[in-house]
Amino acid sequence: MSDAQPSEPIKPRQVRCPGCAGLSLYSSANPYRPFCSARCKGVDLGAWASEEFRVPEDTPTDDDFGPPRLQ
Repeated sequence: MSDAQPSEPIKPRQVRCPGCAGLSLYSSANPYRPFCSARCKGVDLGAWASEEFRVPEDTPTDDDFGPPRLQ
């Protein structure tokens, strides 16, 4: 039929944990991916919740746009 050989199982990829920079398996077997543990995942969630991580606010003030126009 075909010359296809049985494929090898996909090896989980090792990545750096964003929390502690330790090695972490990025696969469905790791419920905390991309983190290495529940602790690192919780610390990161806490940082977002306390607004340590946030998008910089570079929003111009309303004065920059001038008075509103009526349509």
